[in-house]
Amino acid sequence: MHDLVTRKLLSDVEGTCAGSYFIISIMDAFDISEGRILPGNGLAEFTVGYRAVVWRPFKGETVDAMVYSINPQGFFARAGPLKLFVSAHLIPSDIKWDPNATPPQFTNNEDTVIEPDTHVRVKIIGTRTEVGEMWAIGSIKEDYLGLIEASPRSNASQDHHDAADVVFAVGTSPLADHPLKSIELSASGRLGRQHWISE
Repeated sequence: MHDLVTRKLLSDVEGTCAGSYFIISIMDAFDISEGRILPGNGLAEFTVGYRAVVWRPFKGETVDAMVYSINPQGFFARAGPLKLFVSAHLIPSDIKWDPNATPPQFTNNEDTVIEPDTHVRVKIIGTRTEVGEMWAIGSIKEDYLGLIEASPRSNASQDHHDAADVVFAVGTSPLADHPLKSIELSASGRLGRQHWISE
């Protein structure tokens, strides 16, 4: 039964957003309670404590992301599980929206082309949490931000940096040496308490 509950923990919790952080990986489960039969339906409820690797994006953090959608107001990108929006006001003034390009893109008509599947380096300037999801607003209007690697479709001739498709974080965190941090989610608080009903 403990194996069943642990598998349920992994499938339901790994990769989800738990308020102000993402649960990247469950390391182990502990303090699995005895099942409590729910009256009226015969289902069993379990309480589980677990340790997990989590990522908490913060204001001022720099992340590498991949652009997945673009429009005249800005572009959307993903940094791992985090969705970001970079407004046209937070893009350098020399990079303009070009609706006549195929596909439409932000470009300076030289060595910078931002279109879907482009790798960019973004500074987070704010986050917003919704139920089970987190969004961030980002900027590329500073030195060393912006284009890292052009999309495969781009014919721009430029020096390409080797970049992974998804890199969770670049830089340092005020909370830890690295924003990907292993924490123990205690059994006696809101964090790390999961209740499951097993048939």
